[in-house]
Amino acid sequence: VLQLVESGGSSVQAGGSLRLSCVASGGTISSRCMAWFRQVPGKEREGVAAIGPDGMTIYADSVKGRFTISKENAKSTLFLEMNNLRPEDTATYVCAARPSFVPKCQGLYSNNFQFWGQGTQVAVST
Repeated sequence: VLQLVESGGSSVQAGGSLRLSCVASGGTISSRCMAWFRQVPGKEREGVAAIGPDGMTIYADSVKGRFTISKENAKSTLFLEMNNLRPEDTATYVCAARPSFVPKCQGLYSNNFQFWGQGTQVAVST
């Protein structure tokens, strides 16, 4: 079973940067869509970014131009580089993966993702 463990969350001031990591074990990430979601208590889970096996990326409009998703297949690690952070980016960021037999991302729909990490907390202050 694929397991995902996130790290890199922290408290930063607005305008700052963070790099989140997600290490996968029990399976590979090279042949599946990987994504980052974020969750705020009382709000619906929001898709942030996804990257397919071919390297194609998808971003939520709210993070385009500020966030970059990437991966290192050899290390089974997914990254999210976050720049120019805003208070509204405050959330728990969760790594997710689709099944390996589904090579396309097909959007940032949480129901499409089978495997989930526990999340890492990001807090952005003014």
